[in-house]
Amino acid sequence: MNFPEDLRYTKDHEWIKIENNDTAIVGITDFAQKELGDIVYVEVETIGQNLPAESVFGTVEAVKTVSDLYLPVDATILELNPALANSPELINSDPYGEGWMVKIKLSNPADINKLMDAASYQATVS
Repeated sequence: MNFPEDLRYTKDHEWIKIENNDTAIVGITDFAQKELGDIVYVEVETIGQNLPAESVFGTVEAVKTVSDLYLPVDATILELNPALANSPELINSDPYGEGWMVKIKLSNPADINKLMDAASYQATVS
């Protein structure tokens, strides 16, 4: 399983990567996509909303189940990855790259330091 060192992780299996000082991208981890199975749809109806950490920002639908997506930090949802509309399977094939889910504007960039690093997340799912 893949645990990129440049990301931070949540107990709910989301990852976050800072793009610049106050924006980041969020997706689900390799572990999460394997647990879900073949992903067929992503729904995010919170674009433009400012949400607190751990609130549901959308759902991911797999062949077997539908799962909520949780925001890692307080943030405003800026955009949904447009590639997922026609190719939600990108989450399965490239969860840390082309399969990212949303771009966010961080309310407090320091909040990312409260999340797990790669080693801590790996220990959590092992």
